Formats: sequence, structure tokens, C-alpha cells
Amino acid sequence: MENRVSTTDARRTFSELLKGVQMGRRYLITSNGRAIARLIPPGTDERWREAARARLLTRLRAQRALRSTKMRWTRDDLYEK
Repeated sequence: MENRVSTTDARRTFSELLKGVQMGRRYLITSNGRAIARLIPPGTDERWREAARARLLTRLRAQRALRSTKMRWTRDDLYEK
């Protein structure tokens, strides 16, 4: 089970949250009631990573590729000078 923590509380008690994570606790960081991040021990649950990856790939596949005949970029245009 995850403990819900607001971003304000997470900032204020970050070191305590990290100690909790070291002991195996999980935290769900929220902003305005919406989940924005999870603090979990490393390597404990690869399902989160795989689920996030699957959602990202699904979203990217659903997007149309942009093709513009007006703009032709060169490789040099893509790099800062």
C-alpha cells in the first residue's frame, strides 16, 4: 500500500520519506489531488516501469507523424551553435 503525500509535505519531509523508502515503504506524491510521482525502493516492482513504457508507446503510436513541406530542416539546424 502506498502512503499519499502532497508535494508540499514531500518537500518539507523529503529526508524522512527517503528513510521510509529504505525501510520498504512506498509513497504516492500528489499535486492538487492528482498523482504525479511515486517513491518506491529501487528494483521492487518492474511492473510500474513496464506499464509506463507501454502507455507511452501506445500514445506515441496513436499520434500522427508531422509532415510539413514548408519546413525543411538540416542537421545543423537541429543543433545549438
